[in-house]
Amino acid sequence: MSADAERAVPHPAGQADNRPKASTITITPPGPRADDDSGRPLWVSVEGINGIGKTSAVYATAASLGSRCLCLDELTDQTTDSLPGRVIAALSASGDVFLRTGHPVVETLALLALKFREFERLDSARLDGVDVIVEDRGVDSVAVYQGAILHGAHRPTPARTVAQQILATARRWRPVPDATILLTGDRKVSAARFAARIGRELTARDQEVIEQAEQLYRDLAAAEPDRFTVIDVTGQDAEGTGKAVEAAVRAAVAHREVNRAS
Repeated sequence: MSADAERAVPHPAGQADNRPKASTITITPPGPRADDDSGRPLWVSVEGINGIGKTSAVYATAASLGSRCLCLDELTDQTTDSLPGRVIAALSASGDVFLRTGHPVVETLALLALKFREFERLDSARLDGVDVIVEDRGVDSVAVYQGAILHGAHRPTPARTVAQQILATARRWRPVPDATILLTGDRKVSAARFAARIGRELTARDQEVIEQAEQLYRDLAAAEPDRFTVIDVTGQDAEGTGKAVEAAVRAAVAHREVNRAS
């Protein structure tokens, strides 16, 4: 007998239903992690709109710092044979540059889950000898871009509110970066670089997401000035942007060492 058929059979009057009742499962996320950073690497994320020059700067910085630095690739740059790569491939199957499948809430949860997994997989063996982690896009990117996309689908809710809610959700499962470097510059120049890289013109809808993301990044930076370092790279070439990011990372490492010694 199928489960549906079993539910359809009435019980005789006065006879109790002794079948086991389904239990309610409650999932409680972990609380905030302790602020004690003794012994763990400094985590620095590099953020910015598409085409700003962030990825090249991250690689240049990691190469300069050498073995003491662990570089975490952007989710969209993960190898296709990895779990993140397979998830990203599924989200990008329609060809949308911002991984829009028509289900923005599901997309947001999937991307957050990948960032949670990334953090949890950093065990002591992988971090042995590492002083600093440099991440190409962190949870702030998920908050900013998905906030812009969700706002597009639900206009009454301000994009900033959505982004802050996404970031608050992320904080319950993993810490935000110790320091975040936000690269800013000419949005039109950055968008043109991005379009050239992907080999196609950006639609008006794509441009809207980038414009909204740019503002949301600025909003997050203004709300957390102690975490964010904003660097204007207008007119800078890849080498200049890389040197600026490296200097900011080194300054963040030195700042923490001073705080530890005090």
